[in-house]
Amino acid sequence: MECISVFDMLKIGIGPSSSHTLGPWRAAERWINKLKASNKFNQVDKITVNLYGSLSLTGKGHATDYAVMLGLSGEDPVTIAPEDIHTIVNTIKETKTINFGGDKQLAFHPETDIVFNKAFLPFHANGMGFTAHFGDKKQTKKYYSIGGGFVVKKKRKNAKKNAEIKCSFPYATNNGTDLLAFCKSLNKSVSQVVLENEKSLRPETEIDTELQRIWEVMLECMYTGCHTEGTLPGGLNVRRRAFDMHQKLIGNKTYNTPTEWIFAIRDTEVKFRQIIKWVSCFALAVNEVNASLGRVVTAPTNGSAGVIPAVLMYYLVIENHDGNFEDIKKFLLVAGEIGSIFKKGATISAAMGGCQAEIGVSSAMAAGALCELLGGSPEQVLIAAEIAMEHHLGLTCDPIGGLVQIPCIERNAMGAIKAINAAELALDTSPENIKVPLDKVVSTMWETAKDMNTKYKETSEGGLAVGVNLTDC
Repeated sequence: MECISVFDMLKIGIGPSSSHTLGPWRAAERWINKLKASNKFNQVDKITVNLYGSLSLTGKGHATDYAVMLGLSGEDPVTIAPEDIHTIVNTIKETKTINFGGDKQLAFHPETDIVFNKAFLPFHANGMGFTAHFGDKKQTKKYYSIGGGFVVKKKRKNAKKNAEIKCSFPYATNNGTDLLAFCKSLNKSVSQVVLENEKSLRPETEIDTELQRIWEVMLECMYTGCHTEGTLPGGLNVRRRAFDMHQKLIGNKTYNTPTEWIFAIRDTEVKFRQIIKWVSCFALAVNEVNASLGRVVTAPTNGSAGVIPAVLMYYLVIENHDGNFEDIKKFLLVAGEIGSIFKKGATISAAMGGCQAEIGVSSAMAAGALCELLGGSPEQVLIAAEIAMEHHLGLTCDPIGGLVQIPCIERNAMGAIKAINAAELALDTSPENIKVPLDKVVSTMWETAKDMNTKYKETSEGGLAVGVNLTDC
């Protein structure tokens, strides 16, 4: 049984894509660490990188080449200053050298040493190969970015099934049925069961510290997006909308920090239309920051990073003005657990399952989490997650120009609104009346993903990506 922590599902990183940016970045780091551990790092005199499948087809738009260069340079996506990214990349391009692993200068020509191969590797749509040259010899290691920043190597055919998977969780789950069984036998809420599992890995004080840090990044991201105007990079000339929406919504309220901003929002008008606009504004703000190579929380992916903070912000500033860290903690614990159920039973990679695997999963995560905060039972939490995903089934991934902008940014707003609606529907639903359990919608999502044409899976070869003329953008 596979153990997936909340902190596996909610990762701090750099936009615009967890699978196409964070994953390759982490793969480069992992490769360097492997070379150092085998005492081969100092022998390397040249490096080349090959990107395959979806990483190649939409790699430029997703800044995959940037991620590779930053990872090879020893930079960390959690700590790097976003404003330094272009400086580092431009220096590599201009000098034709790279500070390999942060320790060693090597000649490096991005135009030729990063190769975009349209062919797909058989194991996963997001494949990449890192090659170290040692004089006239070379060695290649292949990695696969499987969504949400997760990176794996292909399993050996002769390896025992799940031999490397070890789970230390006292209440390990594979699906919603397992989770509900533990909730019932322990008489605990979903968040309480998840917390017990997390405590088997780290002290609760550390859990609180990391969850607080995740929330602070989410809040800062929303704040930055709402206070930054202009046009997004990439060539589509997409104007940032969160800034203008926020200006109209906030009016003449004054504040100096993100925390003061929360109180200012609480004092604004809360009619139905304003609520819809606020939630949309929060979601758009996050994904505009993501599209600009800003710092976001992968939830469960970068492309869907706006849904969970938008819904949590809705609860804190509109639904419950007395909300505190304990509410934030419960929300993130439940969201992480629901995301892990989808990852185990289906996928969170748009390259494998289309956008249902990103926005659909994030909406389900947010719906279940909100449901618990609103007083929902464990059964209703799973019902909320099921409803949210049920109405995202079949959603394609067709980014125009390979950029995480159109329709990706707006889809976060739609996913957030659907999550709130799903939570409310679940609260008015009796578990005995449920016809489609969460586990069924997870398996259906995976079957849908397998049946979906490849051109609708983050390749920019179908849907809006080919139906819209770039000159019209």
